[in-house]
Formats: sequence, structure tokens, C-alpha cells
Amino acid sequence: MNSYYYLFEIALILFSTKLLGLLFRRIRLPQVVGALLAGIIIGPCMLGLVSESEFITQLSEIGVILLMFTAGMETDIEELKRQGKASFTIALLGVLIPFVLGGGVTYLFAKFGMKNIMGDTSIMLQSVFVGVVLTATSVSITVETLREMGKLNSDVGSVLLGAAIIDDILGIIALSIVTSFADTSVKMSVILTKIVLYFVFMAIVSFVVYKILKIWFKDSDHLKRHVIAVIGLCLLLSYISEVYFGVANITGAFITGLIISAVGYKKERIMGTVDDVSYAFLSPVFFASIGLKLVLPKMSAIIVLYAVVLSIVAIVSKILGCGLGARLFKFSRSESVQVGAGMVSRGEVALIVANKGIKLNMVSNVIFAPILIVVIITTVISPILLKIAFKDKDSSLECNEIVVNEYE
Repeated sequence: MNSYYYLFEIALILFSTKLLGLLFRRIRLPQVVGALLAGIIIGPCMLGLVSESEFITQLSEIGVILLMFTAGMETDIEELKRQGKASFTIALLGVLIPFVLGGGVTYLFAKFGMKNIMGDTSIMLQSVFVGVVLTATSVSITVETLREMGKLNSDVGSVLLGAAIIDDILGIIALSIVTSFADTSVKMSVILTKIVLYFVFMAIVSFVVYKILKIWFKDSDHLKRHVIAVIGLCLLLSYISEVYFGVANITGAFITGLIISAVGYKKERIMGTVDDVSYAFLSPVFFASIGLKLVLPKMSAIIVLYAVVLSIVAIVSKILGCGLGARLFKFSRSESVQVGAGMVSRGEVALIVANKGIKLNMVSNVIFAPILIVVIITTVISPILLKIAFKDKDSSLECNEIVVNEYE
């Protein structure tokens, strides 16, 4: 393979994601589903034309960061604050119920069907860890689907964004507790302290940056400089979040977007420029990269059955937990289903958690393949469920026709 093959891979990703995206739009499904399936088709699982190289992984990382940055800029901050209590309750139930059901199902399968292939690690510990994996939520897919349907700034969209950020924090705490059993270097008090310090740090940074940008944007008309500055700020805060505080980089990106949203000046123009770069290049790479991860080994009948049951549990538990949380805050039945459907996707977040378990020998390799299947199924089905949940009011085609046509 020559040193320039990556150019062919990127070209193939862009062509295939757009082609399948348009095909799925034609059959009135979210285009993001087509992009996800494009990665599966051209990846190692089927045609083997593209593999997940370090370069593609890094591009996809920037893609999801800019996606969440744009989502932050589009967010109505007052609405986000108004939905704060609801978001926390939804996130909490959306963590507890998948944790209990996912861990319970794994324990039953391990005890009565897969005992001989579970390895040396305690069955209980592996079951608990799978429960932690199922608590994860990858909101990036939901964000793209809601934007496509024109629902990102709706009540459901606002509460989903808030719940996803809180879900990420709760997931970090749950992961830290579980991994402390296998890795004595992990101190729960240190993790909690870092999380508290993170939000203090981000509050101070947000206030200072807001004041600076408010003056600069008002007195200057250099749009290109503004765009370069805010993208640089986004990447910097994403890096600091991940490396120094252990909080997902997309959280830093989202908070950066909220700062720009609060500034107000030139927000639409900056958002349009960033969105063009993201839509045309980086987002397709990110969506395809999820499909590229699907490399399935040979599995016995019991493992296949476990993967199917775990996938069903992963879907139902999020809809049930998050939907119940929404109902407690007077969301209608249909809105509660929409909230639950929006939290179904596990995406790259669950894979990161699963890889952590493999490195610490907390789960056997036998468990990894079913987890991978859960990730792909939930990631593909979440936008479809969202489309169905919103179907009673209007269709995605009608909601965002102007935006879609602009890019075609």
C-alpha cells in the first residue's frame, strides 16, 4: 500500500457517506444513518477498502469536536438552564437503569451459558463493567439527527444536550469506581476533585473569554480571524478537558460553543463557516469511522444470542430510564419517547469505556464482540427511532429542506 493511499480512503469516505446519505434521505430516513452504514460497507467488516488508521481516527476526533462546538453555538442557553433539573434526572435514570439491566443480563448469561469462556476475571466484576458500558451516551449522532430535523433548539433538544453532558460526568464517576477495583492507582477522591475543579476552571475561563470576545467581536469586522480564534479556542479547551481533567473533549467543545452563543455578535456567520468545514469534510469522516470499527470475530451461538439480547436491553433501558425521567418533569408521552430515543446511541463513548476494560483485564475478549455489536446497532438505530418519534408532528425532509438543499 503506497504512502498516499490515505487520499483514496478519504475520497472514498466522502463519496460513500454522501451517496448513502442521499439514498437514505430519499427513503425518508436521517442521512446520518447512511453515513454510518457507509463506514461498515467500505470498512474491514465488508469490502475492506478503508481501515481505521491513526490519521482517520484523529480526523474523526476533530470532526466530533466541531460537531459539538456547533451544537453549543446553536443552543439557547436560557432554555438549557431552564431544563437543568430535568436534564439531571433524565441523565441519572438513564445511567441507573441501563447499568442494572445490562449488568444483570450479563451476569445471567455468564452464570448459565458462558461460564466456561468468561476467562479468569470475576463474573460479577465483568457484569458490573458491562453495565457501566451501557450507561454511556454518544450525543453526537443525536445532535446531527436533531439538526437535520430542525429540532436542536426544541425543548427535547435542549434537555437532551443537558442530559448528555451530565450523563458523561456520571459515566466517568461510574467508570472510576469500577476500574478502582482493578487499578489501585485510581483514587475516587481524586476523580471527584478533578471534576469539581474542571467546572470551576471552565466557569472562570468562560467568563474571561466571554468578556474578551464581546469587545473584540463588537469592534472588529475580521470574520476570518474570529473563526480561526474560536476554532483554536475550541480545540484548546477540548484538549484541556480530556488531558488535565479526564472529562470528554466534546464537553469542552460544547462549552466553547455556549460561550460563542452567549457573546451573540457574528454568531450566525461564525457558525455557518465552521458548519461548512464540518459538514463537507470532518463530520463524514467521523460518522464513517464508527462503521470502520466493526470487525467481528467468529462467535458461537450463545455469544450471538447474548449480543442480540444485550442490544435489546441497551435500547429499551435508555428509552425506559430517560423517558421516565422526562415524564417526571411533565413532558408529554411522545416527548418522553423522543428523549429516550435520543439517548440510545452509545457510539465512540462506549467503545472508549470498553477498551479501558480490556486494557485492565476487567472483561474477557469474548465480551468485546457483543459490546461492539451493541455500539453499532444502537448508533444506527437511534436516529431512526428519533425520526419515528418525531413523525407525528412533521418529517425531517420538511423541517430542514432549506438547509439540506443548500448543500446539494
